[in-house]
Amino acid sequence: MPENTQFPPSNGVQIRQLRRLPDFLNSVNLKYVKLGYHYLVTHLITLCLIPLMAVVLIEVSQMKYDDVYQLWLHLKYNLLSVITCCTVIVFGSTVYFMTRPRSVYLVDFSLYHPPSQLRVTYKDFVEHSRLTGDFNDSSIEFQRKILERSGLGEETVVPIAMHSIPPRPSMQAAREEAEQVMFGALDNLFAQTGVKVKDIGVLVVNCSLFNPTPSLSAMIVNKYKLRGNIKSINLGGMGCSAGVIAIDLAKDLLQVHRNTYAVVVSTENITQNWYFGNKKAMLIPNCLFRVGGAAVLLSNKPRDKSGAKYRLVHTVRTHRGADDKAFKCVYQEQDEIGKTGVSLSKDLMAIAGDALKTNITTLGPLVLPISEQLLFFFTLVARKFFNVKIKPYIPDFKLAFEHFCIHAGGRAVIDELEKNLQLSPVHVEASRMTLHRFGNTSSSSIWYELGYIEAKGRMRKGQRVWQIAFGSGFKCNSAVWQAMRNVKPSPKSPWLDCIDRYPVEIHS
Repeated sequence: MPENTQFPPSNGVQIRQLRRLPDFLNSVNLKYVKLGYHYLVTHLITLCLIPLMAVVLIEVSQMKYDDVYQLWLHLKYNLLSVITCCTVIVFGSTVYFMTRPRSVYLVDFSLYHPPSQLRVTYKDFVEHSRLTGDFNDSSIEFQRKILERSGLGEETVVPIAMHSIPPRPSMQAAREEAEQVMFGALDNLFAQTGVKVKDIGVLVVNCSLFNPTPSLSAMIVNKYKLRGNIKSINLGGMGCSAGVIAIDLAKDLLQVHRNTYAVVVSTENITQNWYFGNKKAMLIPNCLFRVGGAAVLLSNKPRDKSGAKYRLVHTVRTHRGADDKAFKCVYQEQDEIGKTGVSLSKDLMAIAGDALKTNITTLGPLVLPISEQLLFFFTLVARKFFNVKIKPYIPDFKLAFEHFCIHAGGRAVIDELEKNLQLSPVHVEASRMTLHRFGNTSSSSIWYELGYIEAKGRMRKGQRVWQIAFGSGFKCNSAVWQAMRNVKPSPKSPWLDCIDRYPVEIHS
């Protein structure tokens, strides 16, 4: 759809398309490239020591008996050489083992399966909006058009409080929604893995818009009677990309605390965050956000390597909050009559593109083959410094990843990322089908997408998957996982009862 296209008016309603995602790969700045190579430089010692030690071991393995004997005679009568050699070996080994990050394994994850009786069709959504009495005709028609073009299907779920006429968005109802989602996902996770709750040393919970006291993490500790010295963190207000932030935080904690498990719970709460006003920019979230959640079990125990599904390879986080426009492009506020909601700026797509541009050019040097990096870098330098009239080289991220989990924030974002990253329809299939079946479940959407890939039987040992999500602030965060085996779906995956119906065709 062209920029700033307007849909034909109906009952005086116009929907103006948000500015499209910029063609960021054709406008990469050298400062973004520097960020990527900064990641490599900060780990330079480790990167140099690994090949150096490998060369030494290869040379030693090729030495004959006479060579070893002659080396022994040389060292036997040369105390300085012995001391120097031992010092180098001890120092090198110490630096390597001190700087080497512990591997973090994803043992398993569980997705909340919303009950079918809470599903909301297009027709029911519009009718309920009309019956609440809070929306004028223009707002109802606006929501109907957004919903029809959103990419959502007829089986997405809203909380029970929104099914009542009038709606009952109370604190108690919000707590009940949180408990149903979090405990539902966790019950399945513990049943699937057989992990003992007393073995969990780290708990990270993220929910952007609902942060009661006691916290959501405290609710989980109380429910499952987790141990008293657990490292418990509750993340709030961090938007749809908070799931990757939670994984990154859990990873860092697992670097410090040995031989333990970490549980990450990602969800969002809708009950108290439905907008009941008529400001168009604040009505869009009503049409997109739906109930969902995920629970993830991570481990740094070496013995879990053989049974884990994935190994965490990289996390890259990009924050554009220093820019005022980026900071306020997704903004919770009150409208002119005091109704609270989340407002989406017309600059959202452009800001998301800038954040994504920074993130992928930081991630690129970590994941792309050397050949792709050289082609990209020399083309960029030729254009920037020598004004050579050549076409910008777009790195092929399909050479780095077999699978892509793009946050199912909306149809437009998926469309633009498919085009800009030159992905095929099958690469964005998981994102489109997650949006269709479950809607925008915020930070948990990337896990529903990974669940879709597993349910389709597409995940093979050694393959890498890229999870990428956007969030308020404004943030763009990435996580890269590598499959430890041919991965089968969890027995209670919500995809199993419907996977044969997907992919479905989504009409414009």
